[in-house]
Amino acid sequence: MIELLRTGWKQLSLYLPVVLMGVLALGTYWLVRSTPQLLAPEPAPPARHEPDYFMRKFSVKTFDDAGRLKSEVMGSDARHFPDTDTLEIDFVRIRSFDQGNRLTTATAKRAVTNGDASEVQLFGDARVVREPGLNNSGQAQQRSEFRGEFLHAFLNTERIKSHQPVELIRGNDRFTADAMDFDNLDRVLLLKGHVKGTLQPDVAK
Repeated sequence: MIELLRTGWKQLSLYLPVVLMGVLALGTYWLVRSTPQLLAPEPAPPARHEPDYFMRKFSVKTFDDAGRLKSEVMGSDARHFPDTDTLEIDFVRIRSFDQGNRLTTATAKRAVTNGDASEVQLFGDARVVREPGLNNSGQAQQRSEFRGEFLHAFLNTERIKSHQPVELIRGNDRFTADAMDFDNLDRVLLLKGHVKGTLQPDVAK
């Protein structure tokens, strides 16, 4: 009897490691199945077109590398939208100087500018005035004025566009059109739609 028990114990001891490994494997499998899965990261919500800061009765100036005033933006109220990095301004007034220190001013009831104020959309009683001076070639340039309910000004490239009726006053000459694209650097003026113009002869001094 004792010999039989001894033989049975030896046989059991041979299979005991296998049995223990099986039990451990089943326990590990149960833990994996029972552990709650990690939640997948939620996608970032899309940026909403809402202002992140406001300004009232403000003036913002930018300068070039030499410390010279490049532009100044003023208004009664402004709202910055981070999703588009634009500034919406009420009763805006903008002053901009080119490399020859020639001044351009822009005014309107409302404006939308990009981050560095190099591109401005003017709405309501829009007006852009380029003061007389010398261009990059040293040639004298007359005073130019653009008027309309909408003007899109690109100050760095000296371009003004509009898909709405505009009026252009250059020296003593006056033009009106249904749309306009003016490139001051290339000296090209494109007027579209019903175009009317009044040219005054030069009067010798």
